[in-house]
Parts: sequence; structure tokens; C-alpha cells
Amino acid sequence: MEDYNKIIESLGVRFIKSKNLVLQQPFKVRNYYDVGNNLILLHKGSIFFGEEEHEVEEGELLFVPGGRSTIITYGPAGEGRTITNDDLITNRDKFFKSNNDLDLIGDDEQSHSYVSFEAKVFDSVNFFASLDLPAFLISNNNKLANLVIKVVEESMQDLPGKERLINIYTENIVVEIVRHILRNRMFVEQLATNSTYFKDPRLIDLFNYIKEHLGGDLSNKVLSNVANVSEDYVGQYFKMLTGINPQDYIEYQRMERAVFLLRTTKKSIREIGKDVGYKDTAYFCRRFKMMFGIPAGKMRRRESAVNS
Repeated sequence: MEDYNKIIESLGVRFIKSKNLVLQQPFKVRNYYDVGNNLILLHKGSIFFGEEEHEVEEGELLFVPGGRSTIITYGPAGEGRTITNDDLITNRDKFFKSNNDLDLIGDDEQSHSYVSFEAKVFDSVNFFASLDLPAFLISNNNKLANLVIKVVEESMQDLPGKERLINIYTENIVVEIVRHILRNRMFVEQLATNSTYFKDPRLIDLFNYIKEHLGGDLSNKVLSNVANVSEDYVGQYFKMLTGINPQDYIEYQRMERAVFLLRTTKKSIREIGKDVGYKDTAYFCRRFKMMFGIPAGKMRRRESAVNS
């Protein structure tokens, strides 16, 4: 248990956004994807997820780890059309209406609330993505459901201490999800592996170096000097401990930073690509669309619409 405490203590949690949404029309998104982790609380209505279309009951929570694609159906099964993640991002207002009235949270016949957040080990590694988790259901957890509602309520109001409370509640959400995983003995092997490699100082040095030099040279030659291992071995060493080769990890981190810059700055696509290590803007745009299913410019327009 001490190892798990160390993992939790190492996590940097950052709130991204939260909403209470009312379904406008039923639909299925065949490749739902987001960089942030999403915890969805179903108030009323129907949600299904995964290839086998597991049903989310009213009052249950669906956890969709960041970086994982899944199938999600909103509304009665078999009704509505099937769309792509790109369609959802482009036409979100056709499918959902945001509720901004505290007294109406959960009242509509087809409504849910969600909280989106990051949880990174040493502010570098997406924790839930590192476990390679699929989307999963959380049942009979009133504490977690109440935390989601508290975050949504705080987000709707402009009160002193709003940001601090939201951060506290979001950190509580992450701890409760980890406790749920441990209590139900889910993905224990992956957690045990993480508890081992998160204590390896050479790997921590690599994580930190990559984070601080995303716009620079991150070849295996450079990484080998950071970790003090041979250039021929550094890729094998990294993959042995993390389950992913270093260049794939680096690309994920670069794209995650690009999404952050799209959300928080007015930099051009070209500037953002350069900031995260891509000299060729066209190549950056191709890789971005391949990873997220939508162009970078459309991602920016989607974030502006969602947060307006």
C-alpha cells in the first residue's frame, strides 16, 4: 500500500473543464477520444459504451481515460445516427445543450454531468494512460458522484475561492478513482508495474528532460546521455519499464502540449508546431489529425465554442 501512496503523492492533478449537459438527439460516436480523462455521471436517460454496448445506469459513473478511444452511445440504443469524433466536435451544439442553472442539474430526462482533468506522474506521464486502461463503469459510489456535482456547481458560479475548491474536489476525484481500482482489484498488475518504475531515478530524469525539451532534439542519442545508458539500449530500457517506446511517448507528449497551447494561447498553428518540436508545419498537422481525428484548427474552434 505504501507504493500506491507514493504514486498518488506523485500525481499532479489539473482541472480542465466540467459541464452539465442535456441531450438534444440520440447518437453514437464510434471513436470518442479526448486528451483529458473524463468522468461522466449519468443523471437520467441512457448511455452505453464499448464494443459490447455496456449500459450505464442512472446514478452510475463512466470513466474514460485520456488518450483512449472508445464507442459511446447517448440516448436509447439503436436510435439516432452513428458519427465520428470529428462530427461531435464540429457539431456539438446539435447534440448537447449546456445547462447553467444550478436548480436544474439532473432534472432533464436525458442529462449527464462530467469533469475533465489531467493526472500526471511528476507532471510528465499521463497516469491513467500509462495503465493502458479501457473505459470502465463505477457503481454505488455516492462520494464520487457528489464530487462531480460539486465541481459542476462551482464551475457554474463566480464565487470567491472557486478555483481552489474545484482543484480540491478534482484531486479528491482522482484519489477516489484510484481507490476504486484498488478496492475492486482492477488493473493491479499495471499499478504494481508503475509503482516499480516510478521509483527509478533514471526514468524520472528522462520524463523530466522530455517535458522540458519538447521543442528540441529528443533523439535516442540525446536520451541515452540523460539516462546514462547506451544509445542502442535506451529504447529497450524505456519500453521495458513503461510498455511504450520512447519516440511514441515523446510524440504523445508533444501532441498533448499542442492541445494545451491550442486551448490556452492565440499562437498560430505554425508556432505551436515549432514549439512542440515540428519544423514542418504540414507534417505536424498530419500527425495531429492522425492522433486526434480532427485538424488542429478545428480543435481550437471546438475548445472556443465549448468554453464560451
